[in-house]
Amino acid sequence: MDWLETLLWDPSSVAHIVCLYAFVISVGVLLGKIKIFGISLGVTFVLFTGILMGHFGFTGESQILHFIREFGLILFVFCIGLQVGPSFFSSFKKGGMRLNLLAVGIVLLNIAVALTIYYILGGRIQLPMMIGILYGAVTNTPGLGAAQEALNQLHYTGDPIALGYACAYPLGVVGIIGSIIAIRYIFRINFSKEESELQNQENDLKHKPHLLQLEVRNESISGKTQAQIKEFLGRPFVCSRTRHEGHVIIPDENTIFHIGDQLFIVCTEEDAEAISAFIGKKIEVDWEQQDIPMVSRRILVTKSEINGKKLGSMHFRNLYGVNITRVNRSGMDLFADPNLILQVGDRVMVVGQQDAVERVANVLGNSLKRLDAPNIVTIFVGVFLGIVLGSLPIAFPGIPTPVKLGLAGGPLVVAILIGRFGHKLRLVTYTTMSANLMLREIGIVLFLASVGIEAGEHFLQTVIDGDGLMYVGYGFLITALPLLIIGIIARLYFKVNYFTLMGLIAGSCTDPPALAYANQAAGNDAPSVGYSTVYPLTMFLRILAGQMILLLMM
Repeated sequence: MDWLETLLWDPSSVAHIVCLYAFVISVGVLLGKIKIFGISLGVTFVLFTGILMGHFGFTGESQILHFIREFGLILFVFCIGLQVGPSFFSSFKKGGMRLNLLAVGIVLLNIAVALTIYYILGGRIQLPMMIGILYGAVTNTPGLGAAQEALNQLHYTGDPIALGYACAYPLGVVGIIGSIIAIRYIFRINFSKEESELQNQENDLKHKPHLLQLEVRNESISGKTQAQIKEFLGRPFVCSRTRHEGHVIIPDENTIFHIGDQLFIVCTEEDAEAISAFIGKKIEVDWEQQDIPMVSRRILVTKSEINGKKLGSMHFRNLYGVNITRVNRSGMDLFADPNLILQVGDRVMVVGQQDAVERVANVLGNSLKRLDAPNIVTIFVGVFLGIVLGSLPIAFPGIPTPVKLGLAGGPLVVAILIGRFGHKLRLVTYTTMSANLMLREIGIVLFLASVGIEAGEHFLQTVIDGDGLMYVGYGFLITALPLLIIGIIARLYFKVNYFTLMGLIAGSCTDPPALAYANQAAGNDAPSVGYSTVYPLTMFLRILAGQMILLLMM
């Protein structure tokens, strides 16, 4: 039976470590599916399962646990960066700036409450443990990993900060959802009224492509080319089809418009009224009734050589006699501006004759099979660059220890930059959502299992004989006070729609269970929009904040 003893207890055995991780992760994920009052803690149960196994002495060599923990963290934060990179900078535009400022306020207040408790207690709790409580209170696991990595730089040998995290996390989830509910009753929210206001806001959106069918009635543009009309009007549009004297053609910049011509135009919503008033009246046309067969198809960009090219540089109209009317990216339709940069994974709407559209499909790729193959070169090039960046020491006046972004901050920054600007270096950053989620989930469960196994030895002692129950209370204060304060300010002074506010609160804590509750309660996409607007900046700040506090104050 020596083989069984080795498998169960030998910390240096590869088989033992693999079996331990497999058991902890599988049991933790299964327990995470259990819902209490409609709320589940998800993969966080992996952490608690790891703590339980660590308590009973199931562990591995510290160097192996450390490697698996850091590698899982790197995978997780890098995939997050790739996902949020394309929207990271655009999230600051228009209404997104207001939501992000409110989210930053929540982050700063979380830190302020945590440090206030730390100073009031006069050192009864170590600063690293308070940081662990902070990250448990705001349910931010990547931040915990980044803080642990900073402690490694400082050669910290005290109690594992995962103990504070594990104590504060469950009530943190409850506190986030409870704050959402509390704001609803404080302001006596009427869901029907909020839905109506939200609909009015959506009707005012300007970025979506708008379709127009017009008949030329303006005599001043009769006999003028499409290029001249665009110059006169001063607003961009795409005329995908024109019917002149009963014949349908695909117009180009030199096509001459005449009184009575019928046009199919795609433009931005904010320009639609001006274009309609300038050209003529709106009409209804059956474009299927035509003498030359025309088709419109969405073609998938899958060739890497197209990645990063401007739409106008492809000269589709001159070379193939087709028009590009709009581009769908990540589920959103974009107006086909000539300066729009194409990326692998875009779906391009092409209008033209069947054979011409087929030729364009060959140019762009249009092969789903190509997208099934992951672009692992980009991932590991990014990880390499991220680790190099994270290892660079940055000296600040008055700080004895150089600051490093670390194994979490470095890959996160590089992933965001690659996700946003990688096309300029001809890096294909596209990954399917399922592939991205798979890598993220593998990374986070490896990290949580490692943290739990390492912290398990002292967990019950900390909770029962130590200050574990106080950690829970401190964590709840860190969670609830900032959310209620900013939530009230958002409603009173900024008049933020309640559905959007729910997403803002969940996103400021990067908390999926709270988002799931918000989506279920709202019955629309507004919470998800609010969540995704503030998520990139919040995640970035959460990951860096704990490191900076530890490096500045220890």
